[in-house]
Amino acid sequence: MNNFERGERMRKLLLVSVMLLAVPAAEASMSAASGADTAATGQLNVSVPFEKQKEKILADLAEGKVYAEISQTDRIEVRNALNRIGDSLQRAGGVDQLSSDDKVKVINDQELVNTILTRAGEDSRLVCTREKKVGSHRVTTQCQTVAQRRRMREESQQELGKNFRQPILKSR
Repeated sequence: MNNFERGERMRKLLLVSVMLLAVPAAEASMSAASGADTAATGQLNVSVPFEKQKEKILADLAEGKVYAEISQTDRIEVRNALNRIGDSLQRAGGVDQLSSDDKVKVINDQELVNTILTRAGEDSRLVCTREKKVGSHRVTTQCQTVAQRRRMREESQQELGKNFRQPILKSR
């Protein structure tokens, strides 16, 4: 076996070792994230103390950075759902003491909050690109939220569609 073959064999062995070590680390981080609170995951979890999560979500909504692209109606829906969950948990004394009907309502409200906040969080994510202006060698950084980029793309497509929909005059 020459040096090249030994080197290739060592690289493959090293790659397999790194991959095998990465699996337990990934599982540990996933299990840590599943037991984390709202601050880390962005998801409402009624098995964790609810009032702390509610305060964090309401603070993030008021601050306007984490959920910058949430609509006013979604903001109201989240607040109402959080209030309903809080009222149900307070009346029953905890998740374990909820009746089956109340448990279904709480879980539905939890899913509503998680869905709205996940969507708003994704839309509020800031994406930066480095662009050169036409006629210049100077590179600038342009940052926009995902929702702003989507709106700009949709507006551009609408404008382009308007230009192509103009009737063509036939000359006779």
